[in-house]
Amino acid sequence: MKVKVIGAGLAGCEAAMQLARRGFSVEMYEMKPKKYSPAHKYEGFAELVCSNSLKSKNIDSACGLLKEEMRRLGSIVVPVAEKTSVPAGGALAVNRKDFSDEITKVIRNHPNITVINGEVTEFPQKNAIICTGPLTSNILADKIRERCGQYLSFYDASAPIVTADSIDRSIAFVQSRYDRGGDDYLNCPFNEEEYNAFYNALINAESAPLHEFDRPEESAGLKVYEGCMPVEVLAKRGYDSVRYGCMKPVGLTDPRTGKRPYAAVQLRKEDAQGTMYNLVGFQTNLKFGEQKRVFSMIPGLENAEFVRYGVMHRNTFLCSPKLLDRHFMLKGSENVFFAGQMTGVEGYMESAMSGICAGRALADILSGKEPLDFPRTTMTGALSWYVANAFDYNFQPMGANMGLLPPLEQTFKGKLGKQEKYHTLAQRALSDLDKLIGI
Repeated sequence: MKVKVIGAGLAGCEAAMQLARRGFSVEMYEMKPKKYSPAHKYEGFAELVCSNSLKSKNIDSACGLLKEEMRRLGSIVVPVAEKTSVPAGGALAVNRKDFSDEITKVIRNHPNITVINGEVTEFPQKNAIICTGPLTSNILADKIRERCGQYLSFYDASAPIVTADSIDRSIAFVQSRYDRGGDDYLNCPFNEEEYNAFYNALINAESAPLHEFDRPEESAGLKVYEGCMPVEVLAKRGYDSVRYGCMKPVGLTDPRTGKRPYAAVQLRKEDAQGTMYNLVGFQTNLKFGEQKRVFSMIPGLENAEFVRYGVMHRNTFLCSPKLLDRHFMLKGSENVFFAGQMTGVEGYMESAMSGICAGRALADILSGKEPLDFPRTTMTGALSWYVANAFDYNFQPMGANMGLLPPLEQTFKGKLGKQEKYHTLAQRALSDLDKLIGI
């Protein structure tokens, strides 16, 4: 049986191999070298555009755990990355050319994969996986938008996310403005002195440079969110610009003083379990180190653990909770899947992981089987669950982080340290995955 995989990035290569190994005839479409996106320069598959780092090798970290899960699920990216690695301390970094060349060779030499060079300009009708990435060509992006409606975005401007258990609850308090709502919001209150220090740090912090293709110019055909202005840009309009905007304190009462704060940052639940919170209105283009430094000045976030920093760049992605199930299949379609950054996962390995999941699921369905339902205790399952079940009103891409995993159920004597907690979460994840796949 023939299946289509559109795009030969990390996700597409993983998806194609999962299908080919199970005996399916894969037609793999890649528009390079006939056409390149603004970011791609090399004709090989799985080209790494930004960093050459695939992040931590440590299994007790989120990215290290994800790699080990992928290895056990038959990833080709992980072993090729190790084969083409370069020294990078505790991180797995690769020689970009060698990595791409090796992936390309593996794909082209597989007898069940036929590579077709050229741009895809029509939405596939069935038995396909779309893995065209954050810089999907305009023609195909328009076709996807026709099929998916308003739930396709072309510009990613997101706020940082912190873990719930790293927020100082002796300072941050639960309240919706004027008590209109439940417990979805936490508030970090400022006095005037704290606001002055924070404001000065914010307007003087260093921003990350934007690539030419990232610039939000309407002439480039990008859709820019009305609310995507970076908080640091808004702050530079004047001292009160953010205090009357995303930091307005109206309708709030600081229980420590019984009075309205001078300013306040609201944190909103990122998931139904309340394990993560995002900083409302804090879309930002500051460098990651600057975000950590400046946003840790927010009262209650002095020791916050950031599971995602804010970003601002061109990123074609779906509102996946509206459109995809947890196997990355488009709801209501005849076995049409998405994989890669377009689904709302962020990062090289996360994209590759989604390709593994989509490839396995399509193979299972076409073989008359139920797709594997990865436990949420695994990083693979947690990311898949997030893509399908996050709050859709402000859906933004997410990378692997320990805050996605359900809390530990065991009872421990005393409080676990961060590393011990992560180790225990990782061992639980691998054990649950092994039980699922029969290792």
